[in-house]
Formats: sequence, C-alpha cells, structure tokens
Amino acid sequence: MSQVELKMPKMGESVAEATITKWLKKEGDRVEQDEPILEIATDKVDSEVPSTAAGILVKQLYNEGDVVAVGKSIAIIGDSASATVPTSSVPKAEEVKIAAAPVIATQAATVATTVSASSKFYSPLVRNIAQQENVSSAELDAITGTGAEGRVTKKDILQFIENRKSGNGQITQTTQAPTVQPATTPQAKAPAATPMTDGDVEIIEMDRMRKLIADHMVMSKHTSPHVTSFVEADVTNMVLWRNKVKNDFEKREKEKITFTPLFIEAIVRAIKDYPMINCSLDGTKILLKKNINIGMATALPSGNLIVPVIKNADRMNLVGLTKSVNDLSGRARKNKLSPDEIAGGTFTLTNVGTFGNVMGTPIINQPQVAIMAAGAIRKKTCCN
Repeated sequence: MSQVELKMPKMGESVAEATITKWLKKEGDRVEQDEPILEIATDKVDSEVPSTAAGILVKQLYNEGDVVAVGKSIAIIGDSASATVPTSSVPKAEEVKIAAAPVIATQAATVATTVSASSKFYSPLVRNIAQQENVSSAELDAITGTGAEGRVTKKDILQFIENRKSGNGQITQTTQAPTVQPATTPQAKAPAATPMTDGDVEIIEMDRMRKLIADHMVMSKHTSPHVTSFVEADVTNMVLWRNKVKNDFEKREKEKITFTPLFIEAIVRAIKDYPMINCSLDGTKILLKKNINIGMATALPSGNLIVPVIKNADRMNLVGLTKSVNDLSGRARKNKLSPDEIAGGTFTLTNVGTFGNVMGTPIINQPQVAIMAAGAIRKKTCCN
C-alpha cells in the first residue's frame, strides 16, 4: 500500500490543538486499522487516536508533550518500517528547534539532538512554559532536573527563567549540550519556593485546561453579553414523585434516577414549545438549532468543569435520559469521554445548588442559552 499520513483529528467546536501525552506504538511496530496509536489531551478531554490504516508505523512526526494543531500530520503508516518518509512530511518539533539553533560543534550538537529526541522527556506544562518564555531546546536540555529520574519540573524551569531575567541565567552544562562558558564556581541554588511565592502570596500556575476554560468564558461574554432572570418554580410534586419511585426505578432499570434527567426532560419540552431559546449567535446572525443537544455541566476531581452533551435528547424517554446522564457524568470524572461527546451542545443545564447556593449566574463557554437548577431542590432533598 502507499504510505498514509495520520492526522490530528478534529475534536469539536473551539478545539484547535491537542497535546500528545503518550505514544502507544513505537516506530517499526505493526498497527491494525482502528487500533489506538497515541493518546492526546485537549483543554476538555483526553482521548486516543486510532490508526486509519493497517501497516507499519514508519515515523512519529512529533514527540510526547508536543502541541499539534488539528489537521496536522502526526505519523506516517506504510508497508515497512524502512520505507522512505515522504518529503512533505512534517519533521519532529524537537528536530526543527535544534536545527534552527546555531551549531557550535557538530559532534556535540549531534549528541544534544540524540538526547533531546530520545531520553529527555518534558511534561506538557514544562514545554508550554518554555515556549511562552522563549527557552530554546538547548537551554531546556541543559537544565538539571530535580524530578523523578532527573526530569525537569515546573520549579526547575521557573527557577531558570528567574535566574535568566536577573542576569544569572548560567546553568550547569551536561554532556548532552556543548560547553561554551569558562569554568566558574557553581551558582548556589535559590530556595525552591522563590519563583512560586511573592511575599505572603503563593503563585499557582494554571493548567492548560483551566487557561482555555478562562479564555472561552471571556470569549462568551464578548460574543453574547449575559442577562440573568430568576423565576422560582415549585417542584414539590417532582420531589415527591422521585422519592416514591426511585427505589423501584433502580431495581428495574439498574440506574439511579437523579433530578438531572427530570430537568432535561422538562427543558426538552420547553424547547419544543419555544424553539427560539435553542439558538446561538454568530456575529449578527442568530443560529436556530434544529437538533436538541443538551449539555450538562459536570465537575471533575481536578476542580475543572466539563460539559458532556446528550445528543438528540428529544428522542429519548426518561429511562434513556437517565442512562445517558449517569453514563456521561461517570465517564467524564474518569477522563473517558471522546471528543464528540463534548461537542455540539445547543442548550446547557448546570446546578449550583449542590454547593449550598441559592442562585448563581453561570458563564457558558459556547454562546448559547443556559438554565440553572439552584437551591430549591437541595432544600427539598436534604434529608433523603
């Protein structure tokens, strides 16, 4: 067969790139069609990328930790591991960075390249900090790591950046990078907490997911300024009905029925009566959605938030909605959702009542309408 370029898949609205977290196959390994080759992470979900063809993994075009745009080629699959990689293929990111750096000594540069591409591993966070602070590959490779197995930690790279800004950016050179500085007395290490504190303030770097969530929330505010209106509804009968049927329902359906599917069913019926609330904005255009795809905000153990989507919720009965809610929320907390399961929402449901709040004003990442179930349900069900 001819060689096939495996591309970074599209992963829903507003997701333009993903980080390669782990290669599941090595160069030269046999892969089958639809067999997972690598794991990737976005600001919303972790996922596996399957092979689009059967053959040999000829070339990995990026390393673990690299951030790759959607649609870019990430691997070459061919008939044999010795097959020639097409000239149009994208070289590994590390190779590009090292090739662009000034070559001081050919032999030393070769050693540096080998170490950087093979034995050195950097977490996505370290790589992102290096990219933002213009830390070159040679500089990154030369930092002495204090993490497990000598890995460079966030503390290490922040310490290096701090030293560089203050004019003391000299670091101990190891065998993987050329030595160009005269021998000097090793610089004393600054306290580990120095770059992470400012007086009585602890500085915590946002993870990638939290940064992008913040960006999307600001975008949402600019796209569709929020107006909040509160209407109190008496759901006593809903609470009494659920208390009455929940045990029999669980025995029969093997699923626990919460208030979330009840609210989703009510939302679906309301959308059918008032279809204009199932819309979003694109500039000055109102996009009226024909499908009813309900997103439900789900808190993650990390403290971040994700919104899995129940597609075509209007075609499901209460049992189907209950199964979908429990399945999606359970897999969301275990990072087992696929990119498609967090995309395409047209209306979002969230609930701040679980935190003891009476009301709140959520910001939806996508410019769409949202409804919130607040403290009324919590008060009614506090003793059940």
